[in-house]
Amino acid sequence: MDNNHFLSLHDLKFGYGARTIVNNVSMQFSRGQVVALFGGSGCGKTTLLKLIGGMLRPNAGKIVFEGREIQGLDRAALFAVRRRMGMLFQFGALFTDMTVFDNVAFPLREHTELSEALISDLVLMKLQAVGLRGAAQLKPSQISGGMARRVALARAVALDPPLLMYDEPFAGLDPISLGTIAQLIRKLNDALGATSILVTHDVHESLEIADYAYVLSPKGILAAGTPAELAASTDPEVRQFLDGQREGPVPFHYPSPPMAQAMGLQ
Repeated sequence: MDNNHFLSLHDLKFGYGARTIVNNVSMQFSRGQVVALFGGSGCGKTTLLKLIGGMLRPNAGKIVFEGREIQGLDRAALFAVRRRMGMLFQFGALFTDMTVFDNVAFPLREHTELSEALISDLVLMKLQAVGLRGAAQLKPSQISGGMARRVALARAVALDPPLLMYDEPFAGLDPISLGTIAQLIRKLNDALGATSILVTHDVHESLEIADYAYVLSPKGILAAGTPAELAASTDPEVRQFLDGQREGPVPFHYPSPPMAQAMGLQ
């Protein structure tokens, strides 16, 4: 990766009590890149997005976004920085009592002083980009889960932020929608000149559009590189995750005492 990083993570640590979730993680993100974060459930992928967005504070280390340390900002400064970030939450997080149109218009009404006429034009453009202009007046309960995910994507890019974060953007999508959304993420990133961070388990689709990827484990960063470099990896843990192997060094069960001991039989 080049040295033009506008977002960097330095030796981040985060956990709850004795349970460590993010362990000495350092990453760099440059403008214009799509970067994928892979790893098993519970290895801290979504937690990293929350740390970048200031929803959580690291126990140690620092996050530098556009030259400012996120963890040191007060409430007002943090809110200002967040306006330059777009977030697609894992389950969409749409306002259920608002129409599709009003969901996408929400950040524009909250953070700008644009006229309603201009907001309307911008919202319809964003909905057109995700193929849902015709659903503008429907409520979230009237559309499918995959369509709701596309509405959430339109809302995430409403302010044209330079940093876009996607938490499982492909979950629950049919194969056609998955491929379409993947390419849309790439096209939106390129059109905005932004940086996109994808937290995902969809290895194939993500590597099709990513410039760089990290593979995380409970120990920290297991591997990092371009899609071609990861595809050539011979590390057993990396191969197990990328190939979806059932057997390998990564256990299925969360650490626990033997079953007989747990049932009081020992």
